[in-house]
Amino acid sequence: MKRLMDILLSLAALMVFSPVMLAAAVATLLDSGAPVFYQQIRVGRGGREFGMYKFRSMVKNAAAIGPYHTASDDPRITRVGRLLRTTSIDELPQLINVLKGEMSLVGPRPDVPAQRGLYRDADFEQRVSVRPGITGLAQVLYRSDAIGTQRLDADLKYTREVSLWLDLKIMWLTLGRLSGKGSN
Repeated sequence: MKRLMDILLSLAALMVFSPVMLAAAVATLLDSGAPVFYQQIRVGRGGREFGMYKFRSMVKNAAAIGPYHTASDDPRITRVGRLLRTTSIDELPQLINVLKGEMSLVGPRPDVPAQRGLYRDADFEQRVSVRPGITGLAQVLYRSDAIGTQRLDADLKYTREVSLWLDLKIMWLTLGRLSGKGSN
């Protein structure tokens, strides 16, 4: 049932947000050139790696000149990128990852492989026992302000309590979070 909901809602969201995505692509292109999309290797269900899609919100060589995480004043973030991140529009291309079955609409946010060492083996295995999500419990509780233990606790709680009802609740709370403070 969760996978069917992911597919149907992702298709609907792609149709509804296609004008916004087109505008984001054009704005990125005009602001900082091509490419407008960025693909980053992330860890998915079962620990399998996949390429997660985003609108490029940082300078082209950002990975070579800084860490995998960003801060609110990160100079690598472009002008348009700051707006895309604040509104979470940069995440919309992940709807394609959902359609491909690499992600879900709701689940723990996928980590980059370098973050694997932050977890105990059992916690990592539990965290990757479900598909990673575009949004998750940690995002609605803390947005980008979570410290590592808060994020992990929320992710593990989600994996223990996963249900269609919880997913719907998290999606609803995500809509409220999008109208407030954005991410880095």
